[in-house]
Amino acid sequence: MSRHTFSAILHREENLVVAECPEVGTVSQGRTSKEALANLKEATELYLEESSDLR
Repeated sequence: MSRHTFSAILHREENLVVAECPEVGTVSQGRTSKEALANLKEATELYLEESSDLR
């Protein structure tokens, strides 16, 4: 399995931290920055896994 590095952009919306990966287009959120990043990582991994299955 190859390893990639992606960017994460964080911003606050009300009581949540929103995390976005601009290279892939995935977005997630959490109560803290750490939680938002963990959720974004999971969402991005799932997205990339699913998109590779479609090929």
